[in-house]
Amino acid sequence: MNIPSNAQKIEVENSTVEFFLYEKNSIKYYYFDTSSCAAPEPMINAMAGLKLINDSKNILIMINHQIPTGLFPRIENSFDFEIERLEEQNNVLITFSYKQDSLAEVDFNNNQCLG
Repeated sequence: MNIPSNAQKIEVENSTVEFFLYEKNSIKYYYFDTSSCAAPEPMINAMAGLKLINDSKNILIMINHQIPTGLFPRIENSFDFEIERLEEQNNVLITFSYKQDSLAEVDFNNNQCLG
């Protein structure tokens, strides 16, 4: 796992995996790893984690076994995301950030995975 060793484990409502919090330079980084989970757990945990990043001082980092393409259309009006391939683990790392001045609404209850 690429989670900093001094990150603190936190409770996140509706999550099915562990979440961790790491702070650096007044920015909160929330981490979770669903690389060993099957659908719909990555979607469920991504939606739970995205509730935490409601301003530019919060970042969500997801480690997953594949790119969660079904997630992006649901959140693209409110969140930016960057994808990095982790070749050693054959996983992907997705970094989510809140879009400045985003007025779009995300249906966080719509956490069903369609593929």
